[in-house]
Amino acid sequence: MGWPNEVGRHILGEIGSTNDYAETVALRPAWVMAHSQSAGRGRRGRHWESPTGNFYASYIMETEGPVGQVALRSFVAALALYDSFCALNVAPERLALKWPNDVLLDGCKVSGILLQSGTQRAGVSHLIVGFGVNLKVAPNPALLEKRALAPISVLAATGFAPDPETFLTHLAQAFAQWENQFHTQGFAALRHAWLARAAHLGKLITARTAQSEQSGIFETIDDQGALLLRTDQGLSKIAAADIYFDGVADAFGY
Repeated sequence: MGWPNEVGRHILGEIGSTNDYAETVALRPAWVMAHSQSAGRGRRGRHWESPTGNFYASYIMETEGPVGQVALRSFVAALALYDSFCALNVAPERLALKWPNDVLLDGCKVSGILLQSGTQRAGVSHLIVGFGVNLKVAPNPALLEKRALAPISVLAATGFAPDPETFLTHLAQAFAQWENQFHTQGFAALRHAWLARAAHLGKLITARTAQSEQSGIFETIDDQGALLLRTDQGLSKIAAADIYFDGVADAFGY
């Protein structure tokens, strides 16, 4: 099990946030992993609990192009996480990918992803992909927002929790492989792979945006990564939303 060529590796003790630290790394691409965080955060600025023993890491890379194209790295990241769990002998049928950027284990949230980009006039200058994984400890459900998707840890689900640095190596390898596929073949190949692992595809879900909430059948994702929802009014394209399964929302974490 090797490390990807020409990719930096920074292992730290406790820091505020791996995403923030990654901004300071001069030689890119690079991974930053911390054994604990004091100011971890998730989507929409939500607090991310960061006890020792779980996994907190960020990957920073130079990139270019429009924001929408760069943001497709969330699918690279999700597929890489999926493969990392499989490398730990977690059975694939126990795993699923939840749109837009979560991994589920036994139907519960085990990890999440946060994208953060730096912009310039022509588009995006660099991208940071943040990862949080419940290796040993899952958040206390009582402390989560109402209707949040149930959390789970790898330890609780399998009886084994890998060392965070071992998990980092698996993830770095898998990310490099999917990023190469994205670079050489485009999003179409990733879209096909992601849909093959998608949670609740073809089932009734609810999507909540800042403006509205609508329910329908999760039909597919399009070639830009947007969710296509079949409703009574027709096909609805949703670029970003909180997703509910049977009335349960994913309202926390990355």
